Amino acid sequence: MDFTFHPSAEPPGEFQDCDLVFGFAGARLLLRGSDETLAVPSVAEIRRLGLSVDDPLYLGRLGERHCYALSYPESPDSVADISLHPLRAVAASMAEDLFVVAGRALQVLHWDKTHRYCGQCGGVTERSLQEHARNCASCNLLQFPRLSPAVIVLVKRGHEVLLGRGPHHPPGMHSILAGFVEPGESLEQAVHREIWEEARIHVANLRYFGSQPWPFPHSLMVGFTADYASGELQRNPAELEHIDWYTKDNLPTLPMKASIARKLIDAFLHGL
Repeated sequence: MDFTFHPSAEPPGEFQDCDLVFGFAGARLLLRGSDETLAVPSVAEIRRLGLSVDDPLYLGRLGERHCYALSYPESPDSVADISLHPLRAVAASMAEDLFVVAGRALQVLHWDKTHRYCGQCGGVTERSLQEHARNCASCNLLQFPRLSPAVIVLVKRGHEVLLGRGPHHPPGMHSILAGFVEPGESLEQAVHREIWEEARIHVANLRYFGSQPWPFPHSLMVGFTADYASGELQRNPAELEHIDWYTKDNLPTLPMKASIARKLIDAFLHGL
């Protein structure tokens, strides 16, 4: 993935027509084209359609093209072939590098919007010119974009994998278990606690798999695999609607391919 972050929070000079605009209205991304050929519009395309490129947040560089995040009204009119799409809905059809940049855009826009005032004294904050941060003009408190680490764990029992369905999942979809890391807790401790709280089983042989920024709205998913150790499976009704062991021959509907949950499941299906 050829994406590098520019060290400054401010754009490096003037806009170039080929630069990319990751424009959001709420959690919906402005994209060009049809559902089969969605693309991120350039500065030139945005300007040609009469949309604003004012007050951007600089994101970094994708190849040789600089990338900017912009926030638009909640319901701007569709213009020509530019329309709004929920980022979750298009994650599976976007190139991975574009999804990563779009996720970064959504997170910094959410942070910028929700930190206009200081949490310490209530004063007005201003964007830093050196980095992604907002500084309080009254007490000088410096606030950075928030990240919430979470563990996500594929639990194996022989040829079976543990899958659960939460109330927030789309109809029929099951996934592996996950949860946020609590203050003072290591990633490994969070894995053991979450699996016990949600399934009442113990696991062993934790192995790091990988991580993924997940911009809904500001999570960092840290993936592990683990082996079933002991305990009788019992779902936590406050967390899950259903939980069970599955083999590769009787799988339910799975998460989108862009997610680390699906990457872990696919790795299991290929003999991880």
